[in-house]
Amino acid sequence: MSEKKKIALAACSGMSPYGLVTRVTSADTVAETDNTISICMGATSADREGFKNLIRKYPIIAISGCDGNCTLKILEQKGVKPAKNINVMDELNEAGLKPTDVSRLDENGEICVDYMKDKIKKELKELE
Repeated sequence: MSEKKKIALAACSGMSPYGLVTRVTSADTVAETDNTISICMGATSADREGFKNLIRKYPIIAISGCDGNCTLKILEQKGVKPAKNINVMDELNEAGLKPTDVSRLDENGEICVDYMKDKIKKELKELE
């Protein structure tokens, strides 16, 4: 059996409730799957050595927190077109869900994370 190819998750690092949901969703998904890695958007923005090549090595799912789509824009500025772009604010609004805290997940935030993890895992299956 061949090994699954890796897929990178590039999550928003913004300071909003949606950014928090995005980061937790990405971290949990990487912990729960064997074919994903995470990309640090701060290091990517800063052109930190190692990340220049990493963002070109694997297909990337950009997970933007809000309508600013910063994750997508940063990757595009670095010459990378993500395989998928998911906007957490749009997805949660469509589902009637709304996180409420910028720094800690409450019960509502956890519901948002669970919803987004299911969405990301479906997208991962499509890319496999």
